[in-house]
Amino acid sequence: MTKPIPANAVQAKAPQSKTVQAVRVGLLAAPQESLSGNWLYLTVTRGDVRSGDTRGTLLLCDPPQGHPHAAQFCEELRAVKGDISRIPPRADVLCPLVYAPVTASAQGVWDGRRVTYTHTFSNSCVMGAETGAAFGLSD
Repeated sequence: MTKPIPANAVQAKAPQSKTVQAVRVGLLAAPQESLSGNWLYLTVTRGDVRSGDTRGTLLLCDPPQGHPHAAQFCEELRAVKGDISRIPPRADVLCPLVYAPVTASAQGVWDGRRVTYTHTFSNSCVMGAETGAAFGLSD
């Protein structure tokens, strides 16, 4: 006869993404005062967020650096006051109807306000069309 195990006796550990690991070792856990000006830590995860390939970079905008398109993206952010969801989508892009999910995330500070953004797009083309230069980390 077996005894049931109480629910609180077993804790499952979810696998950690590279972003979570970076935060735990202090990359984003540093006090906000340590980074001056406008900055965002950007990540793109291809595939399932729990097991996908994650890439990230720290974008600094005073002066623009740390991102392949830093100057362009900093200008896009200035135009929308740091709100990535307000970047106007590009009307000149036609994307394939292929489901290959990508999750884009941003955390940081813009004009003294905390910025948090996460969105999963159906594919990288749609992500680029809707967020401009923001998450073009590999170019």
